[in-house]
Amino acid sequence: MRFFVVTLLSLFTCSLSAFELITEQLSDQVYALVGEIGPRSAKNHALNNTLGFIVTDKGVVLVSSGATPQGAKLIEQSIARVTANPIRWVINIGVQDHHWLGNDYFAQKGAEIIALARTVEGQKKHVDDHLSRLAQVTPSEVKGIKPFYAPNPIAEDNTQLNLGGIELKLIWTGGGHFTEDAYLWLPQQQVVFAGDVIFHDRMLGIQSHTPLLPVQQAFHDIEALNPKAIIPGHGHVGDLEKARRDTGDYLDWLVENVKLALEDWKEIGETVDDLAEAPAFRHLKFYDGWHRRNINRSYLQLEASQ
Repeated sequence: MRFFVVTLLSLFTCSLSAFELITEQLSDQVYALVGEIGPRSAKNHALNNTLGFIVTDKGVVLVSSGATPQGAKLIEQSIARVTANPIRWVINIGVQDHHWLGNDYFAQKGAEIIALARTVEGQKKHVDDHLSRLAQVTPSEVKGIKPFYAPNPIAEDNTQLNLGGIELKLIWTGGGHFTEDAYLWLPQQQVVFAGDVIFHDRMLGIQSHTPLLPVQQAFHDIEALNPKAIIPGHGHVGDLEKARRDTGDYLDWLVENVKLALEDWKEIGETVDDLAEAPAFRHLKFYDGWHRRNINRSYLQLEASQ
């Protein structure tokens, strides 16, 4: 199948004041919904992420459900501009709020919520932190959130699903932004919904809960699939070359260079200063704010793993 990416701006009238998800079409069945590349805000309903959906003869598969009921409604409206088919499944591939706190909105409309058991465990572990942070961003919306988890979580870390003849593989190989993050592989279309394993256009953040070495491995596991198109957790749709340039090469760079610093017995401050300039990644949004912190947190993780 030949792939293309078409930005469907002509399907609706953009308002200068209202936030809209950007719909990017990969094929006649697969679409991405690109949220804000910059910070989350009340205006964007905390949708500073990328999600997407698959249109089948048996209904729509939505991948990630937004962070608030208002965000979920915006997702629903974006899908309705493409197809009248009902949303049958909502698949949660991530732990962060914008992957799943819209679940209740879609469950009330009859959608089945699907997730790996370990992803649900991560959602439950971090839900209070998510709600606390959302309350600072969009206090009026957070009051309406009712955390709803997949009622029958899948125990296996690799499972195959099928709706309307579309084969879907939900896979965990080590995590992403959170340890329990997974990704969704469409083998027939050669498309991966990478979730927070892969960031495009903006720099990824290494947080205290981000497993550096496992996420590096998860990236290379996706790379081994040789996907034709990647729907990232943040940013616009791209190919494997873009994923390497914006995420994979950076993860490899962090691991290699911080390990060398540790082998040379360098202190953390010295390591951060030595690696502060990384021109290959300066094109990424948030480079100035995140790069030095990523070195710091990578150092702490790799030092603890020795």
